[in-house]
Amino acid sequence: VKNDEEALKVASNSKYGLHASVFTQDINRAFHLAKSLPCGTVSVNTFSEGDIKTPFGGYKQSGSLSRDQGTEALNSFLQTKTIWISHN
Repeated sequence: VKNDEEALKVASNSKYGLHASVFTQDINRAFHLAKSLPCGTVSVNTFSEGDIKTPFGGYKQSGSLSRDQGTEALNSFLQTKTIWISHN
């Protein structure tokens, strides 16, 4: 790709969105691209640096509505229940 806008367009047109890597020395560009890329993980100046404490999952057809790993993964094991008790 020739520029950031073209890269974002290519990424947005993909049906997948698991992981992207951005290589730059400009921290503002890194944050802009990381926020704009439609994927679950963005690495800056490296390839995947996963950790058991960080959520992992993708967007579009690269993932589901949940995340593996991290505290966000706990939600897939929990069920919310409301209980009303009258003690009069």
